[in-house]
Amino acid sequence: MGQCVCHPEIDSRFLCMKHNLYLCEECLTCRDPEIFCKYRPSCPIWFMTKRKEGWEAEAQAAAQVTDCRVTFQPENKAVTVPVGSTLLQAANAAEVYINASCNGKGSCGKCKLVVESGMLEKIATPLLSDAEKAKGYLLACQSKVASDAVVRIPPEAIEQRMKVAGMGEAATARLKGLVQEIEPMLIERHLTLSPPTLEDSVSDLDRLRLGMKAQGCRVECLNVGLGVIRQLAEVVRQDNWNVTVSVIQHSCANEILAVRPGNNGARSLGLAIDVGTTTIVVYLVDMADGTILGAASGHNRQAACGDDVINRIVCAEKDGVKKLSRMALATINSLIGQTLDSAGADADQIKNVAVSGNTTMAHLLLRIEPRYIRREPYIPTISDFPLLKAGEIGLKASPFAAVFIMPAPASYVGGDIVAGLLYAGFHRHEPLTLFIDVGTNGEIVVGNQEWLMTAACSAGPAFEGGGIRWGMRAEEGAIEQVTIDRQTLAPQWVSVGGAAPRGICGSGMIDLLSELLQTGIIDRSGKFVPDRAGRHVKQVNDEWAYVLAFADQTPMEEEIVFTASDIKNLMYSKGAVYAGFTTLLKVSGLDFSMVEKFIITGGFGQYINIEKAIRIGLLPDIDRDKFVYLGNSSIVGAYMALLSEAHRREAGQICNRMTYIDFSSNPNYMDEFTSALFLPHTNLEKFPSVVGRK
Repeated sequence: MGQCVCHPEIDSRFLCMKHNLYLCEECLTCRDPEIFCKYRPSCPIWFMTKRKEGWEAEAQAAAQVTDCRVTFQPENKAVTVPVGSTLLQAANAAEVYINASCNGKGSCGKCKLVVESGMLEKIATPLLSDAEKAKGYLLACQSKVASDAVVRIPPEAIEQRMKVAGMGEAATARLKGLVQEIEPMLIERHLTLSPPTLEDSVSDLDRLRLGMKAQGCRVECLNVGLGVIRQLAEVVRQDNWNVTVSVIQHSCANEILAVRPGNNGARSLGLAIDVGTTTIVVYLVDMADGTILGAASGHNRQAACGDDVINRIVCAEKDGVKKLSRMALATINSLIGQTLDSAGADADQIKNVAVSGNTTMAHLLLRIEPRYIRREPYIPTISDFPLLKAGEIGLKASPFAAVFIMPAPASYVGGDIVAGLLYAGFHRHEPLTLFIDVGTNGEIVVGNQEWLMTAACSAGPAFEGGGIRWGMRAEEGAIEQVTIDRQTLAPQWVSVGGAAPRGICGSGMIDLLSELLQTGIIDRSGKFVPDRAGRHVKQVNDEWAYVLAFADQTPMEEEIVFTASDIKNLMYSKGAVYAGFTTLLKVSGLDFSMVEKFIITGGFGQYINIEKAIRIGLLPDIDRDKFVYLGNSSIVGAYMALLSEAHRREAGQICNRMTYIDFSSNPNYMDEFTSALFLPHTNLEKFPSVVGRK
């Protein structure tokens, strides 16, 4: 401390180290701002000088800002925002859902609106056609408000809302009766408390505890936060001692999260979320009866940081876990917005959430350091998660919504596989079963009610469209079935939704690889046979390729081709999966002949043509009746855990029963992998039904 050079009567702690003099708060201005000073980076006087200039600039800017009213039709929702705000920001403020999968960067072209009136500052974009521009279309993220405006959500967006609701109806029909007794994690109890009197003078909190005890709640292990206590006196008296209490049920205690007046609250909703490496799926669920009100899926934005979990971890080490967490949350919250919009519901109604995903995805979502997952001895930070709150994570839900994260058996076998087993249920029965989740990470489980053994093989993202020139998820326009004419070599294909082809999905790739082999376009090593060159087999950018669709058949006006590089990537993926089967069975002392049931799951599992998958060596050559399709079992397991305490406990039991086998330290795996890099295999005796087939 010292005396201010201008006001000696004032003691100050602000010292100018260049001139060795003190300045009080009134005098905090740098005396020599234009000359070099080596102390400047750590000088509080310099910092306050520049900050004051910033405050003045901010004040001037705020004084010039005017607000504009933006109205969104057909909802007729209006919001007031500052001039210069984007329409996407206005929509978020008005709680109007607009699809913006690129999070407002202007790269997806999906946040389309139609201008009905008002002045807007628009940035030119190639993502709108001339016809759309003529109709007044614009991108919400690339349009800034300059006056009051009225905009309309276009018909295709409304159709998408109906599609999301329709997917929910289809899922409800498929899963009806799967959960018999609904037991949410967060329960809302409606209480009518007796008012206090001179004779009955217990405290408001004790009165609340007594009311809850009367409804069967264990009050001896009841926790209450200070925030709830501070509001309690006013809340209980606001509606004549009628209250709704939100209680989360932990394993060893209950916790009151909120108390609000009245006991006629809106219906309670829940979320089941499958956080996949490539694709994220969300179900919006009515917690009263388990009805799925809406279902939506989207591409995980983390894919920009790499196709597989190893690349995601490397990216997190480089750019920070927070960045990847935000990317996953942006995808999830966008999908939640779609489902809420389709159901006409609000995020605050969501009180329960169940999340399944592999170990790395769970760590990144929760902003937990994942780097040691990829370092020997490959240990995650956490495998059995406590109940969390949505506000802690950043999910678009009530801040105190209870969040259950599926437990993970190992670094490379996660909660998505536990969820899959919860749905498949073979751990409850005697038949020996082999379970495979075909995705970016090929997780495999073998066992029955007595034992479970699991492992993971790095299948890569090829089956989900990654690393393939025209690969895509099974969305509208994706080629999902392929046959090739034996004489003309011309393809015949079926696309999702019957739309013009935009790419090829996993089931289509399996069909195509099988057909290329059967027609002799490629040999058993996956190489193109030059003798088969022609209109459909030609060189593209210095490598051989097969033309699936010509430019005049596609909306992009480009050829959809399957190149030699694509075949190589696909063969690596199928080889990794088959090697995983054989290695895990060998470790267990088994072979394929002993397997009584073979369960296939994954986003496209139900669309795989079994014969063609066997023909390329992706699946073993066993009795076809043993194969069972379950589709996306991870989201179904999350749905079951969302609704049932018994299933949440069972998930923990499944996790504890699984013995993990690490292929990275198993010398047999690489041998099996190398042997599987042929069509169908180097050892044709393993595929007797394929040998000689034409």
